[in-house]
Amino acid sequence: MILLAVPNKGRISEPVIKILEKAGLKMSVKGRSLFAKTVDEDINVMFARARDIPEFVADGVADLGITGYDLVLERGVEDRVEFLLDLNLGKADLVIAAPEDSNISSIDDLKDGMRIATEFPNITRKFLESRNLKLEIIELSGATEIAPFIGIADLISDLTSTGTTLRLNRLKPIVTIVSSTTRLIANKESIKDSKKQMKINQIVTGIKSVLHAQTKRLIMMNAPKEILEDIKKVLPGMSGPTVSQVLSDDSIVAIHAVIDEKEVFSTVAKLEELGAKDILIIPIERIL
Repeated sequence: MILLAVPNKGRISEPVIKILEKAGLKMSVKGRSLFAKTVDEDINVMFARARDIPEFVADGVADLGITGYDLVLERGVEDRVEFLLDLNLGKADLVIAAPEDSNISSIDDLKDGMRIATEFPNITRKFLESRNLKLEIIELSGATEIAPFIGIADLISDLTSTGTTLRLNRLKPIVTIVSSTTRLIANKESIKDSKKQMKINQIVTGIKSVLHAQTKRLIMMNAPKEILEDIKKVLPGMSGPTVSQVLSDDSIVAIHAVIDEKEVFSTVAKLEELGAKDILIIPIERIL
């Protein structure tokens, strides 16, 4: 039995569950149950706080877990788990920030004895120690941005994805401590277990197939045979387009290809100019 721990709430919870279900791991959840069965009788899901998942995986409570890279570092278990996959979700930077009207503009302006408020004391401490800085760390569990303005800290160390929250709170980033995304991690003993290894590989492959498909689209069209070679130049696809005969008209062929989502707009315009018609753009759920 493989137990996979996923976040029970927060901004990455829903996207993670959607990825797992697209990968084929449909779940049966009853109410606020902490566990869920999947369509695979050998794989169960546990819902937990994202902050606790690194420890659960490191200790072997769960075989696999999906959580933020920053949370793995904060727990200090990066050497006790195996990083299997970057889901490229929840991108954020842990930064040190100072009030906009302060004289602090770079890490060189930080002085021993300054106070820094954060929800990430361990990562922050390690970073400061690596720079030979001795700041007083004040651990908070939320609303870190207010700390400099109520006199309990000179700086903050906090996550930011766009910088909007910092700007709204009149804070400026000084230095990035670490960049984080959502990762699939594994217990080191679980991936060595021959009985669990195959199932873990299936989960990794399933998630990879969904992530790969997210940036791809299937494009389908009909076109006259005489422009087929021109269309091939515009539409190479992953391994070349698939071409088939349209039974109702010998002079028309049906063409299918997989292309990058970012190329859809310009590619459709070129295809229309060449004379392609009945163009369809279809999302892809998985690519193996």
